[in-house]
Amino acid sequence: MSLPLVFVHGWGQSPRIWQHQLAHFSKLTTVHAPALPGHGGAPDAPPVAWLDTLAGALPETPSVLVGWSLGGMLAIELAATHPGRVAGLALVATSPSFRNRADWTHGCDEATFRAFADGVAADSPGAGGYSPKFLGRFFMLMLQGDGLARARYHALAHEFIDRERPPTPAGLAAGLHLLDSLDLRPMLAGITQPAWVAHGDADAIIPPAAGRHLAGALPDAAWHGFEGCGHAPFLTQPERFNTELEAWWRNISSPNG
Repeated sequence: MSLPLVFVHGWGQSPRIWQHQLAHFSKLTTVHAPALPGHGGAPDAPPVAWLDTLAGALPETPSVLVGWSLGGMLAIELAATHPGRVAGLALVATSPSFRNRADWTHGCDEATFRAFADGVAADSPGAGGYSPKFLGRFFMLMLQGDGLARARYHALAHEFIDRERPPTPAGLAAGLHLLDSLDLRPMLAGITQPAWVAHGDADAIIPPAAGRHLAGALPDAAWHGFEGCGHAPFLTQPERFNTELEAWWRNISSPNG
């Protein structure tokens, strides 16, 4: 049995970010890449409706969710609330709590989160979406730990930033609300699906310690650290990422060989 794969992007991006993975895995199985509300041309929805909206985009048969950052957090929630729909979790640069809390120091610090919110507010051109300047700044932060040459960075930004379908003001605000409020730590021990946890060791947005905690707290998880890598290992190290994800996916698709 080849399990379908559902790729869930993160805040401020779109399904376009998964081009390397969609090209690779579409040769092996059925792939889906839904757009989160207010992103990639999808309609806006209030934060409370995001999970149901994403659940409605899943295949009827159990699938493997590949979630990145906020997309990974939503994938965890789906595994807990719709266990029959989720056969496995691949969690990339994901934290069970994006924000630091009184008992959690592996989250995004206050200054970084506030910079996201202030940048969105300052760069909004109104109801039509956000400008390339905002998208470019956030994209640069995502790749900060990769040590890319300027030409390589600009090539990636040109190819993967979805300027034709930018996120809407409401979509970005709703996503920030979820990043600020979600704390998924209490549900991790009850998630029995196999998990593949990948994190760059130079992630400037979510500390690698958050990914290591996630791998340790989930009952059936494999840890994959990406050296010299920032917030998007699937983008800057796609060959290794695809190879390791495929090996794990094949193993859970045919656990008995």
